[in-house]
Amino acid sequence: AGISLLLPIIVGIPLGIVASRGGPLSHVILAITGTVQTIPSLALLALLVPIPFFGISPRTAIAALFLYGLLPIVRNTATGLQDIATPIRESAIALGLEPFPRLWKIYLPIASRSILGGIKTSAVINVGTATLAALIGAGGLGEPIVSGLNLMDHATILQGAIPAAILALLVQWGFELLDRVLIPKGLRL
Repeated sequence: AGISLLLPIIVGIPLGIVASRGGPLSHVILAITGTVQTIPSLALLALLVPIPFFGISPRTAIAALFLYGLLPIVRNTATGLQDIATPIRESAIALGLEPFPRLWKIYLPIASRSILGGIKTSAVINVGTATLAALIGAGGLGEPIVSGLNLMDHATILQGAIPAAILALLVQWGFELLDRVLIPKGLRL
């Protein structure tokens, strides 16, 4: 889940920046990431298994979780950047900043709360969906859940379900803490 969260952050934020500019490319990016999100997670895993590079392996689970993690990050990045007020944009231009410094020093810090919210959503989705990776032999906390379901053993199911739920809650709380640490104080008010 950690690797499959890092990859959508690396890819999703730049895609969100491009999508925030509007136009046909923005619609294509949001449509593709939105379409992937509508595919049921088990179906996406099943669709990736026959592809030669993936097969039944952890790579398939990482790829599926990567695809699922893109939409919240791309959409929140684009929305956060689009919601920046016109007077702030005009002030940045009036300061004489070039486009990249405007983005890096002004726009991204202002949109940081929205971007972090997308990353948090992506992380929670990843942790919850990662349990399905056991169905394609990728292991993890889903193995006891699948075994327990096959054996009709509630205790075995709970051996995977409880830690997975606790992990999702810890990820949620961890991002709440990051929100307090990384987001500029003036944007938290």
